[in-house]
Amino acid sequence: MIPTAQAPALEQPPLLVGQSPRLRYVQRMVEKLAKGRWPALILGETGTGKEVVARSIHSANPAGTFVTIDCSAFVGPLMESELFGHRRGAFTGADRDKIGLIEAADGGTAFFDEIGEMPLDLQAKLLRVLQEKEFRPLGSTVTKRSDFRVIAATNRDLAKEVDKGTFRQDLYYRLNVVTLRLPPLRDRREDVPALLQHFLRKYGSNHSFTQEALEAALAYDWPGNVRELENSVQHMVAINTGPLLHLRDLPSALQNFMVSKRPPQASFSASASAGHTAFGPQGAVQPGFVSSPILPLVEMERRAILSALEYTKGDRLMAAHLLGIGRTTLYRKLKEYQLGD
Repeated sequence: MIPTAQAPALEQPPLLVGQSPRLRYVQRMVEKLAKGRWPALILGETGTGKEVVARSIHSANPAGTFVTIDCSAFVGPLMESELFGHRRGAFTGADRDKIGLIEAADGGTAFFDEIGEMPLDLQAKLLRVLQEKEFRPLGSTVTKRSDFRVIAATNRDLAKEVDKGTFRQDLYYRLNVVTLRLPPLRDRREDVPALLQHFLRKYGSNHSFTQEALEAALAYDWPGNVRELENSVQHMVAINTGPLLHLRDLPSALQNFMVSKRPPQASFSASASAGHTAFGPQGAVQPGFVSSPILPLVEMERRAILSALEYTKGDRLMAAHLLGIGRTTLYRKLKEYQLGD
């Protein structure tokens, strides 16, 4: 895959969705970084939203073009050409001049994604560009200038990579002026409902989660972080024709997780409240799951309403949406069960 320059001038600014203390800290750092042109190093697991943060920093003060440089794509003999460009005739197949990504970033922001994957020889050349603001395209004797803001991201521990000799120490110090570490989603679970709603608005505005599906999403560790959550919402919307997204619509990773967490003599009632049966490793009903007495439907409904109000911090409109009922119906149920005014 060949990296390309991207200019998001016509796009909506990227969103950092959530209000957890950890995310609010990231949002404050983005606001501070946007006021200057300091180099920034964004650390975090795969899928935590490192490019979203980089775009947010750029979009808050959008000077020039935002250029994504995927360092993991720099393989083979043409990797230097992608970065610095080349003159016609520089090598076999070079039938025209080409502008490299470094030149395309002039005056804007260069985002070096997965900087830890960059080969050592290119690291040395990049260091010179960052120090001198100069480079030469392949096959050219003319030195060009490019002045850009550098934001780098990696899921590796670059300090350890320096110790191993796989990453240049001088480049590490050049990039590591301001470090921003993104928390994994499992450390900010309170943002999961907001993220689910955000991606539902993006991919399935007429859909909503049942209480059981929401509880499963909140319990899951999301090893793939926000990217996995987004893909899961897309999966559920794609396979479901109705407005409610049930436990059975979750991707297999989440279903396997729920099965692994279920006690050997799990109650059938939790699945029954969602209108479907308990599922096993192969998706079939498991005999012997019914053990403790089944709760009356009235009690299950009452508990579901209480849980929805707790998750939404009393927001009745959102609670009704999560439960898949109208606001008027929710008010009637609240009065019926004496759960508030």
